[in-house]
Amino acid sequence: MKPIKKLEGKTIGIVGLGSSWLEYNLAKSHGQHFDEVWAINNVASVIYHDRVFMMDPPNRFLDSDDAGGQTEGMKSLLLKHDKPIYTCVDDERCNENLQKYPVFEILKDLNCHYLNNTVAYAIAFALWNKVGHLKLFGIDFSYKGNLHFAESGRACVEFWLCKCSEAGMKIEVAASSALLDTAVPLNEKLYGYHRLEDPLIPIVLEDGTLSAQTESSLQTKVVAKEGVLIGRHDEHLKPVEPKKW
Repeated sequence: MKPIKKLEGKTIGIVGLGSSWLEYNLAKSHGQHFDEVWAINNVASVIYHDRVFMMDPPNRFLDSDDAGGQTEGMKSLLLKHDKPIYTCVDDERCNENLQKYPVFEILKDLNCHYLNNTVAYAIAFALWNKVGHLKLFGIDFSYKGNLHFAESGRACVEFWLCKCSEAGMKIEVAASSALLDTAVPLNEKLYGYHRLEDPLIPIVLEDGTLSAQTESSLQTKVVAKEGVLIGRHDEHLKPVEPKKW
């Protein structure tokens, strides 16, 4: 396989099964642009997409229920899906859209074999194809509630995102995701400085470079604007509602 020329410089959404995948729906409903959307595993059963990444052998879904709740959805995709599904091995029971992931080409061209989960393979595929902009949803790995629960694989994904960033790719992560500490409050992002009475907060300057300022220097007074519909007594707007029902 050779790199796909039409992907070069494009904006790609990668959607996984983590809870922040719901933000993909918000992004789409608010008009965010995606040239393609890549689904991780069984999220392909739920959203419109252009490619699926499923790096387990197909027989995991066809011959066992090891994948639990994902089994039936993935089995259906493997047998009759009409979009490319990238995986590690062929299976004659699957339809013609099952494609072997270009692992040999990617290992050779990117000179790295740190690939311990399906999302990492998808990001490496984006880097190999010189994608210009990645937007990630449902790629969370870490969940904070009464107890902190974490899945393995986050370090590998963040490693590949760093490689993409160094290559000039723009990276965006769903706001509620723990990936790249995106959901960490601004005044806690810089370790050590978060313990100061006036913490440092990372900022983006007008020229696009990163810097930091103290929290107190960034605080601004929020002034309510007139003309916002709040209740039933907005007489400054015309026509007004009747005073009596």
